[in-house]
Amino acid sequence: MTTATPPAAALPWDRAGTPESEAAPAWRRFTHALRARVLTRVRAGTTADPAPRDSGDGAEARGVVVPEHPPGIEELYHHRRLSLVRLAVLLVDDLPTAEDVVQDAFTALFRRHGHRLGSLDDPEAYLRTSVVNAARSVLRRRRTVRAHTPEPEQHAPAPEEDVLLHEDHREVLAALRTLTPRQREVLVLRYWSHLSEAEIAATLGLSRGTVKSTASRALDALGRRLEGLR
Repeated sequence: MTTATPPAAALPWDRAGTPESEAAPAWRRFTHALRARVLTRVRAGTTADPAPRDSGDGAEARGVVVPEHPPGIEELYHHRRLSLVRLAVLLVDDLPTAEDVVQDAFTALFRRHGHRLGSLDDPEAYLRTSVVNAARSVLRRRRTVRAHTPEPEQHAPAPEEDVLLHEDHREVLAALRTLTPRQREVLVLRYWSHLSEAEIAATLGLSRGTVKSTASRALDALGRRLEGLR
């Protein structure tokens, strides 16, 4: 994926650090939560709603402190870039593409709104939607290319999978890749980004009923996949 490069002085995050520490705990929390939900459904034989009912503001439910004033783009980049890259990795399956997707999202946000983001009610939600839409475009282009050319050599698995995660966590990530793009998006936004049904619906442009039914089918599919590995 080619990333447009504006003048060097225009993009403040090009100078920002991108710490990659504490990666393993985040991946483990995600795969543990998703695996636990899947196996609970399998053992109980239930098709119940996989996500808890919305209880107020999604940001408060996730323990996020909402600032009194909207963050500047540098602050947003510093605090949210890494989480967005990990979100993108779960959607597109390779780190270089995920980093490009997130960089493009911040670039577009900066070009449209500048350093201050006061005109946006929720800049983080804006970025998250941009990342999901860009990931969809990446996957569409891949399908087109693969329909006309031989399968290229795959990117090496990310170190979070090969080194930092135990086998059961790798199984969850591998099973996640077998889902349809929409199913994967819904589960990643629910269990990685901790969004409510309403927030997922807004991010993906779906109804809440579609989000609920998609999540249910996705968890059933994951359950069959994980049980087949036993």
